[in-house]
Amino acid sequence: MRMTSPEARPRTPEECSVLPYNHSILEAVSARGITEVLHFTHTHNLVGILASSLKSRLLVKDDPYVVHVHDPNCTDRSRDLEWVGYVSLSISRINEWMLGCSRRWHRHQDVEWVVLSLDPEILAHPGVVFTTTNNAYPVCLRAERQFGFDRIFAEEVVSHHRTICRTSENLDDRCPTDRWAEVLYPGELSLDHLRKIYVDKEEMVEHVEGILAVVDRNAPVEYQPEVFR
Repeated sequence: MRMTSPEARPRTPEECSVLPYNHSILEAVSARGITEVLHFTHTHNLVGILASSLKSRLLVKDDPYVVHVHDPNCTDRSRDLEWVGYVSLSISRINEWMLGCSRRWHRHQDVEWVVLSLDPEILAHPGVVFTTTNNAYPVCLRAERQFGFDRIFAEEVVSHHRTICRTSENLDDRCPTDRWAEVLYPGELSLDHLRKIYVDKEEMVEHVEGILAVVDRNAPVEYQPEVFR
């Protein structure tokens, strides 16, 4: 009988540092054809991210370079406050509902949106937590390691308003069962793992390339509006 994993809890960076690397997840990633992990943000945050790293909300406040310009995607984290030490990511497709909410929250600001594409190798890093649905929902299940990874691809997952079935949704193997499923990365994520940046407007390609040049970082910038849907 396969052993289950206990419900994940928030860990400190010190706790994560002594956890093992999860090699078996890389085999599962390859078997499913997963090629990227995604994170959406807006241009007010992009300079700080590209100049340093992708930091959790908890760590941003201690970074003098970005704390005064950081403008979080989500305006209210009261429902999952204990997890603000983690960066929220998605596997293979973004949570377009959450992006829509973020757009509305920032509708009076002069911002554009980008999606960072990251190497899926990060899914095997110590302390990564996998959530079956939006981390703020009471029905959310969280776990680490192989068990947590496998569970977000379960045949059935309970979401906020319904049970989602992979078969009836005809889901691609690369996609978690619930579009709202999250990968919670502890602390901060080095941009050594950045592979490309997607934009949804052609004129944004040159703008983002300019930001990359200013911070002396290289990454392809691609006009891919379908990534945002």
